[in-house]
Amino acid sequence: MNNPYPHSKHEIIPCERCGTAIECKANSYTKCQCSVVQLSINEVQHISELYDGCLCAKCLFELQQEYRETLVG
Repeated sequence: MNNPYPHSKHEIIPCERCGTAIECKANSYTKCQCSVVQLSINEVQHISELYDGCLCAKCLFELQQEYRETLVG
């Protein structure tokens, strides 16, 4: 697999849900792509019950929307 971030000093990992390559910045969380999705504590708990690893921002947003839809209906 080609590294989409050839000059990255961070680990490149696949999103556990969709497999997209993401640059994990767990040591710089505020700069990580996943920090753009603001999750409530309940949303974090719900997602952590489904997945153990890192997820891309797109998947986090989709899971957040799915969780919120279950509350409505």
